[in-house]
Amino acid sequence: MLAVFDVDGVVADVRHRLHHLHGRRSWGRFFEEAHADTLLPEGAALVAELARQHDIAWLTGRPEWLRRTTQEWLAGHGLPADELHLRPHGDYRPAPRYKLDVLRRLAPRGIAAVVDDDDEVIQAALAAGYPAVLADWVPRTAELRRAQDRDGRT
Repeated sequence: MLAVFDVDGVVADVRHRLHHLHGRRSWGRFFEEAHADTLLPEGAALVAELARQHDIAWLTGRPEWLRRTTQEWLAGHGLPADELHLRPHGDYRPAPRYKLDVLRRLAPRGIAAVVDDDDEVIQAALAAGYPAVLADWVPRTAELRRAQDRDGRT
């Protein structure tokens, strides 16, 4: 069985780079600074707890070109980095649609939990029959909500 976690806003604190989403958005700079995210202790503790009984899979809206950076960041913070699902190049579907598609592909392995900071992803997961938990330890800004749910960027 899998415990499926988002990265940004769940274990990675992205607040230091949100200024790149104000006004004229700079997606390149927003993502280029991902290596400098700090660890969110609430998310790390939940990963550790669920990893005792489940395999961990990461399902993030980060673009595929951030794979190495994300794997290094996860490993550098003592988090499992083996299974990582990133947004394919050119895929700008809203986060709930993109992530539900990946969850359906993972479902044959069994999904014990989906943990995400996007309430729309959580509602979509619950509606599809997956157990889901809202990571609410970092307030989501309007910019991040727009990036995830409208722009399909994270």
